[in-house]
Amino acid sequence: MEKHYDQHISRQFNQELEELRHSMMSMGGLVESMVSDAVTALVEADTELAAKVIETDDRVNQLEKKIDSECNLIIARRQPTASDLRLVFAIIKAISDLERIGDEAEKIARFTIDLAGYERPRNNYRELALMGQDVIGMLRKGLDGFIRLAPEVAVEIFREDKKVDEDYETIFRQYYSYMMEDARSIRRVLDALLVAKALERIGDHCKNLGEYTVYVTEGLDLRHQPTSEYEKRLQPDG
Repeated sequence: MEKHYDQHISRQFNQELEELRHSMMSMGGLVESMVSDAVTALVEADTELAAKVIETDDRVNQLEKKIDSECNLIIARRQPTASDLRLVFAIIKAISDLERIGDEAEKIARFTIDLAGYERPRNNYRELALMGQDVIGMLRKGLDGFIRLAPEVAVEIFREDKKVDEDYETIFRQYYSYMMEDARSIRRVLDALLVAKALERIGDHCKNLGEYTVYVTEGLDLRHQPTSEYEKRLQPDG
């Protein structure tokens, strides 16, 4: 199911909403690149790429401030109601999550630089690379679902977030056993575990993007409650 914004008598208002969408997607694309580069830097021990990720975080922060200001101006000047107001509020919340995803990507990059100074595991952090690809996919879906106003995409994201949580628990147990077996590995493994935690948090923020899409299209607030019943309702075949 795909929904579109209502058309308004004011073409200027339509243009302002479209510009908000474009700005949010530009920010989302930048954040997605940060996460992708951070994971690549980890796997390839590329400290220069990691440094690039760290530098990019300031651009993301500035974009959040700019878009937030634009949203507040629209609220003040246009006084939007109903679905339009939900949309603007959802964008404000979404860019906050995108900024936090950027923060998590920056953390991964910083841990990558630290990890470059240690002996690398044989599998080259394959489990983290796979987890990273999963959350990148979630982020891409979250942005696509939001821009198309397709709440059924949220169902996929909710389910994928559960898998990411399970993967994190598996990695936690695995890394804990490594530290128990070899005390010399504790510092390196702890840094790698913090990378896994950052990826798990990115998954949580992607889930939020799905919830905002449901909020805009359905008027439902899914925060802080089980999503299972809503998943059944929002299934494409449901």
